[in-house]
Amino acid sequence: MWPIAKTIYSSTTPTVGAYSLYFVILILTIIVYRLGFAKKLPLLKNIVIYLCLALGCPILSFLGVFLPIAEGLAIVALLLFIYKLRLHQTKKSEA
Repeated sequence: MWPIAKTIYSSTTPTVGAYSLYFVILILTIIVYRLGFAKKLPLLKNIVIYLCLALGCPILSFLGVFLPIAEGLAIVALLLFIYKLRLHQTKKSEA
């Protein structure tokens, strides 16, 4: 097991651990989507997108036990955050 999944599963029961890993991956997926891909969309389209994310995360949770899915999402979220921060600083200095 990878560190995040191992920490979650070793501190709780397997059922609670599975749900916890699902929510961790869901939150990280939403953060990555918002930082990297989100555009201004109508409310119904946003609901459909988040519903698709929520429906796709059980597969990622299952793989997250054997592969570093949560760790990869955390690294991607960090990189996208740094990119957005640098982009904002560049635009601010140019104005």
